[in-house]
Amino acid sequence: MYTIPASATEPDYVVTALYNVVGVDGDYTAELSNSAQFEVIADQPDFTPYDDLTEAQVLGWIQDQLGTDGVANLEACIQGQIDSQINPPVSPENTPLPWVTP
Repeated sequence: MYTIPASATEPDYVVTALYNVVGVDGDYTAELSNSAQFEVIADQPDFTPYDDLTEAQVLGWIQDQLGTDGVANLEACIQGQIDSQINPPVSPENTPLPWVTP
């Protein structure tokens, strides 16, 4: 996960967090990347300076932004990718039609 401070005018605020969601099941791995955007809120009472942020705190912001359904959707997508690796979907074959002679 990477965080990006806002700007020179508000250097301690995080406005963007880039994150990867990774799932591993034995030899199978799936990954999704995305970003979360945050607003600069003046005089925020629970403000944490950039250098004091923790991974858990920023992950909490991302999870709050996604909501319960968003987190569940990400987890389902990762699981779907892994399931497709374990049991690959059937690919159609290009077979000649029986009534057409080559």
